[in-house]
Amino acid sequence: MNDRGLRVAVAASVVLVSIWAGARLYVTRTSEHGQAVPGVEASAPNAQTPDEGWPHPIIPARLPVFSLSDLQGLPTPIMRWSGKSLVINFWATWCAPCRREIPLLQTLASEWAGRDVTVVGIAVDYRDKVQDFAREFKIDYPLLIGEQDALDVAAKFGMDSPAFPFTVFTDRRGEVVALFVGELHRPQADLILSVVQTLNQDLVQLPEAKRSIADGLAAILNNRAG
Repeated sequence: MNDRGLRVAVAASVVLVSIWAGARLYVTRTSEHGQAVPGVEASAPNAQTPDEGWPHPIIPARLPVFSLSDLQGLPTPIMRWSGKSLVINFWATWCAPCRREIPLLQTLASEWAGRDVTVVGIAVDYRDKVQDFAREFKIDYPLLIGEQDALDVAAKFGMDSPAFPFTVFTDRRGEVVALFVGELHRPQADLILSVVQTLNQDLVQLPEAKRSIADGLAAILNNRAG
């Protein structure tokens, strides 16, 4: 991707991040505030919400197959972590909410590693900037990097015009359980990962797990508003 092309993509994403008032969760098809409704496409925005610029992804049922370069430039397939639940975080060094998420993601990577959960960061950025950032912030979970190729991977998750950050959660079977758009916070992360664990233990089925996540996220937002 040439410099102009990447700048255009970056500028578009900055606009999306700057106009967003709160995080969203997509599990299949979602309405405002992460409340799940049946279907495969995102619902139309609430008429009272200025939401025309926000992505409404059609999310794949399963983790797409893709490969991106790691920090050293080595091609790394996402299937390297097959059999693990994944927290795939799309971010960029220039994105303020992305930077704020890093400590939480590092904590999640450490706390959940023993339960077969792996955090993978996908930086839509230049390798040298990501390398410098990773050294400065001592990021110890796996990082994959790309320019247009990373944007192509984002599109595989339905995010053709990605707003950064966004995070994909999968179970151990590679099923996409949730896609969270915006800055991830501890309550949302704990909720989603706890439900993913019940899926991995075969205590619930996927539809029930998605409903539980959507209801739980709505409760978190209601508590904040109250």
